[in-house]
Amino acid sequence: MDNQDINEESINNQEDTNIQNEAATEDNVTAKPSAEELLAEEKDRYIRLYAEFENYKKRTSKEKLEYFQYANQDMMVSMLGVLDDFERALKEIAKNGNPSDLQGVELIYNKFKSKLTEKGLKAMEVNAGDSFNVDFHEAITQIPAPSEDLKGKIVDVIETGYTLGDKVIRFAKVVTGN
Repeated sequence: MDNQDINEESINNQEDTNIQNEAATEDNVTAKPSAEELLAEEKDRYIRLYAEFENYKKRTSKEKLEYFQYANQDMMVSMLGVLDDFERALKEIAKNGNPSDLQGVELIYNKFKSKLTEKGLKAMEVNAGDSFNVDFHEAITQIPAPSEDLKGKIVDVIETGYTLGDKVIRFAKVVTGN
């Protein structure tokens, strides 16, 4: 009987050892990914890296385009003062000046304005009675509205606003009614 118990004990020990070996083998299998899993992981990393690079290229080309579009913004802003002076001169010459002088100044003004327009400068269309919009207008002052329909709206335009492309480079200076 003792031999039989020893045999059963050794068989049980072998079974326990086999179970432990199988568990260790399963751990080793899960710890080491297969070649297909490695390939799938590397392919995923490659696709993500490629997409990230494509986004980088698009972003830099967009930034480059915006840079060229708005590169002359400082020059345009400085020219707005000259454009305003031309407009004031035209008004004064029209009041009490010689018609031939007016025609000469108008010719220079129109040529100057057309050159700025070719480069993307646009004057904002702002009229009395339009709604006040903080994205395009700068309120200089508020006055009592001459009529009820002008409350909270533009009463007078002091200085013309300009855009370069889609960007406002000078807000229109206006007087609003309250």
